[in-house]
Amino acid sequence: MGNCKDPRTLTKDPFTGTVFVFRAKKADRLKLLYWDGTGLVMAYKRLEEHTFTWPAVKDGLMMLNHAQFEALFAGLDWRRVRAIEARAPEAVE
Repeated sequence: MGNCKDPRTLTKDPFTGTVFVFRAKKADRLKLLYWDGTGLVMAYKRLEEHTFTWPAVKDGLMMLNHAQFEALFAGLDWRRVRAIEARAPEAVE
């Protein structure tokens, strides 16, 4: 996720795949900014009846894995999402 100590200054490179997430004060709206390899993409989402469960922000940075990010964007409680650990397959002879 994005690192933004000063809202006018991004300290991460937006062209590396980092997703910058900006939240409204009421936590019912999100804006995302990310590079998809061909251009910058901005997405906006507003929840009609709920608010987003917002992760702790430390030094302007929040960290979520892919599954947690998907849950956050869907308006779900991302804290309840756990990635399934998969082992590498054994070689077949």
